[in-house]
Amino acid sequence: MVNIQKFKDDPDVIKNNDYNLSVQRVFFLDEVHRSYNPKGSFLANLELADKHSIKIGLTGTPLLGSEYNSKTLFGDYMHKYYYNLSIKDGYTLRLIREEIETNYKLVLQEALENIKVLQGNIDKKKLYADHRFVEPMLDYIVKDMEQARIAMNDYSIGGMVVCDSSGQAKMMQEIFEDKYAEKSEIVFNQAAEEPASYGDKKREESKINKAQVILHDIGTKQDRRDWVSDFKVGKLDLLFVYNMLLTGFDAKRLKKLYIGRKIKSHNLLQTLTRVNRTYKTHKYGYVVDFADIQKEFDKTNQDYFNELQSELGDEMQHYSNLFKKPEEIQEEIEEIKDVLFKFDTENATVFSDQISEINERSEIRLVAKALNNAKELYNLIRLSGNFELLEKLDFRKLTVLARLTNDRLGLINTRIALENNVDTENILNTALEDVIFAFTKVKEEEMILADELKNTLGRTREMLAGNFDPKDPIFISLREELERLFKKKNLSEVSKEEMEANIKALNAIYDKAKTLERENQLLKAKYDYDAKYARIHKRLMEKDPLTDSERKLFDALKGLKTAVDKEILQNSKLLENESYVEKMMMRLVVSQFKKEQKIDINTTDVRRINSLIVKEYMNEYNGYVA
Repeated sequence: MVNIQKFKDDPDVIKNNDYNLSVQRVFFLDEVHRSYNPKGSFLANLELADKHSIKIGLTGTPLLGSEYNSKTLFGDYMHKYYYNLSIKDGYTLRLIREEIETNYKLVLQEALENIKVLQGNIDKKKLYADHRFVEPMLDYIVKDMEQARIAMNDYSIGGMVVCDSSGQAKMMQEIFEDKYAEKSEIVFNQAAEEPASYGDKKREESKINKAQVILHDIGTKQDRRDWVSDFKVGKLDLLFVYNMLLTGFDAKRLKKLYIGRKIKSHNLLQTLTRVNRTYKTHKYGYVVDFADIQKEFDKTNQDYFNELQSELGDEMQHYSNLFKKPEEIQEEIEEIKDVLFKFDTENATVFSDQISEINERSEIRLVAKALNNAKELYNLIRLSGNFELLEKLDFRKLTVLARLTNDRLGLINTRIALENNVDTENILNTALEDVIFAFTKVKEEEMILADELKNTLGRTREMLAGNFDPKDPIFISLREELERLFKKKNLSEVSKEEMEANIKALNAIYDKAKTLERENQLLKAKYDYDAKYARIHKRLMEKDPLTDSERKLFDALKGLKTAVDKEILQNSKLLENESYVEKMMMRLVVSQFKKEQKIDINTTDVRRINSLIVKEYMNEYNGYVA
């Protein structure tokens, strides 16, 4: 087996010097989307080297043009492996296309107009390479990269800018060196300064201050190899390119691609996939599109789909999986809504109070995961072109809630680390800067007094007594556990060992009761603090749930509450006739559950719902305690 880089224009480049030996040569050709134009020399040299050879071409983006394509040159496909499978198998990532901000588009458009006024109808290449256009474009890129590092919590990611021309790439480098590049500073003796805060350190780490232009006429071949190697290992933050590195360049840390010009055919897909390599825990590669700036508001995020469709024809169904489908986005939106259902997402202050009561790491992780996913979905929706999905969630508000939740998760992680005697040097250096250290130290040995046992018992009993839903299975089990402790002979013992054991058991009950109370109050708030419907909601979710979606059940019950309360408001004596109430409720239950919310319920379900609701209203009317 021989590795051949290129074939010369020489029919004798491959000779058979053996005696009467019949040789069957097989050429495995990589990256066959490049250099295989029948009008070029490479294909001709290859063919003449051995006309009887078997040629097997390998490519991730076969040529599909009408003039010539991969199948014409190499025959039918022997094997296909599509992006959807590659993503599923974990070899590549999906992409998010980010549209540049509208206000920034206006800045660029204004720069273009100013240049045109001063220089007239100059060549577009020169127009886009003018420093008055390049500088604001570079400002946006640097700021976006720094924000991406902070948002992704990964300061090792890098970016690549595909420039409109080699002239623009050179201008990018020139301005970058002048404005952003690290400069050696002379250090003078001076008074000691206060240590930088954690937030300042993180902002400093996110700084973009090392970049390199990669062009065929800049540096030697070895220089370019070194620069590429430096980028791969993280010594460079940004690369400015024109035609180089758009195919075959594999740098896992490259997670932001800035496209500054139109790219056609297979080259488009090759360029996009520079950022789809798996890296650490990243889920997506990001493509920032500058290429539509001349048509600002006329272009939509459907551009990439349309371009791929025109180039790939019937194969589009496979390549489109490079991007996330609108149906998948909608499904994830529904999942986020389900997770956040119990919380007040309209009021950040109330939400902060609600999550501050959560002490279980698994529970806060679930909320944090949903909110962090919402931030990613914002760009995915813009990518898909289905802008109506943006109305499904208040993404800007959820970004604020995500920050609050991540802070709370950080606190809980810190507490757990401290309580388990984990090496906390790094945690203490990072977790206490911008958030409140909101947990009580419990590790110090203390003299436990007899009245602490009494106070703990009273606190636990009061927490359980405040529960508005005594039929809750969790409440029943906690009450039974408390009763078991009451009956133990050693509950009144005042020895240190007995008190410690009993206080620990009581605190465990109290913590569970407090969690239950918090969840009850969250649900109660969803129904405008009407405990009746919170209890009904829980009963319908406990056994044989009517729907897998708790949110759907809520929508049905909330609609039912509105309808029932309206009827009672119009006729205050209605509750005096229980049989009439039952008939009225039956009609409203069917209307809200089956017709409005499309929940598939049968006659038994209707009777079950009706029984619960009528009983709650009649108990309230008659003054009975739940």
